[in-house]
Amino acid sequence: MTLKLYNTLSKKKEDFVPLQGKEVKMYACGPTVYSYPHIGNYRAYVFEDLLRRYLEYKGNKVTLVMNITDVDDKTIKASGGDKSKLTSITRRYEKAFKKGLSILNIKSADEYPRATETIDEMVELIETLLEKEYAYKTDDGSVYFSIEKYSKYGRDNLVQLDPKSMRAGERISEDEYDKEGIRDFVLWKAWKEEDGDIFWETSLGKGRPGWHIECSAMSMKYLGEELDIHCGGVDNIFPHHENEIAQSEAASGKKFVKQWMHCAHLIYEGEKMSKSLGNIILLEDLTKKYSPEAIRLALLSTHYRSQLDLTDKKLKEAEGNIQKITAFRQRMKRIRGKGRFDDVKLSATSSVNLSAGRSIKFQPDFEEALDDDLNISEALSALYRTMREANILSDENDIGKDEAVQYVHQLDEFDKMLGILPEKEAEIDESVYEKIKEREDARLAEDWALSDKIRDELFEMGYNLEDTPHGTIPKRKK
Repeated sequence: MTLKLYNTLSKKKEDFVPLQGKEVKMYACGPTVYSYPHIGNYRAYVFEDLLRRYLEYKGNKVTLVMNITDVDDKTIKASGGDKSKLTSITRRYEKAFKKGLSILNIKSADEYPRATETIDEMVELIETLLEKEYAYKTDDGSVYFSIEKYSKYGRDNLVQLDPKSMRAGERISEDEYDKEGIRDFVLWKAWKEEDGDIFWETSLGKGRPGWHIECSAMSMKYLGEELDIHCGGVDNIFPHHENEIAQSEAASGKKFVKQWMHCAHLIYEGEKMSKSLGNIILLEDLTKKYSPEAIRLALLSTHYRSQLDLTDKKLKEAEGNIQKITAFRQRMKRIRGKGRFDDVKLSATSSVNLSAGRSIKFQPDFEEALDDDLNISEALSALYRTMREANILSDENDIGKDEAVQYVHQLDEFDKMLGILPEKEAEIDESVYEKIKEREDARLAEDWALSDKIRDELFEMGYNLEDTPHGTIPKRKK
């Protein structure tokens, strides 16, 4: 089945075919690093990671660029107009952001360009727009994009704008604004006293870039003038992404992005997170109660275009599912004994014929779901269904070693896209599983002394044991 993805530009699902062979140029709007990222921010990055992993799984070479906005209205306000303080603040929050990506097992982008390190490219792009008369300079030295000159603005793009709301010739200098009063937007902001020493001396004059020009310049620098995919949150659609399209296509004369994809909001316990409500939830808050794998699974579990209500109930459910998946994998490894998984090569649609006439198909249901605009709910259902079937057969002692190898292989293939298996789980030595089996037998025989002895032995070997309703899970001591 061909991969179909919803395109915010066309408002429908479309077959995804890269512009050039199997090369996918993907750009994702990264963080504005003026404060610690909250869990709602990470929802979009987990979605983008799933998309990237699935594209790679299907044989594409993905080049991902994610920007770091380290100069804009918010960061300047946070720094009080002090350039050295700006650098200190933004680097601290950038480090925290990347730490969160690592915690959630989000693969690193190929490039993380900073706005402050791409000023020359922004100036060059603005000069091109001035030369083509899509932009103009004001008396104070600022540069604005003319929505009147660019006749396609707000027509057949990401949003359909009311022409009556467009006030051509009027200007807006703020980075963020609504659709009720659309004006010429700023590309270059002339220096003002409140900017302090945060400015650059350029051919445009003394000042700093507007927010919208940053992403166009950074994406073009690393990916060229035509992108396969551009991702972001729904709050980026207008004005940010609409303005990106206008300035990029006006400058290059080419279609900027083929596929626009946007992730819906996350709310927490039924409420939108906001500082005024005092309910901003940071990733580190959740990791005190839940494993990173459970948090990632909870963020993945709702389709990216649907609003996600993250609740303690959903997180506990995700934790239970992680335990089930981990216990299932370990159960299959115990059945297969000391056979080697890397001796088995399976394709996405391969099957294994069993003695009782059964045939287990690998991957089709899972792939079919993800091919349908990353339908994660159906994909997870396919995973859980496979596990249930295997557990029933195992309970009946009706699974052989070869089949167990196949099930583990299937789960590992799924996890190439999901990224939810605990990192160290696959490295646990076979002797650990043998001791866990001995301990289970001792517990069934109510030989508690032997059970405790085996637990102590495993502790000395470097493992803690977690007894769950789904089996005993060994975890390496930190």
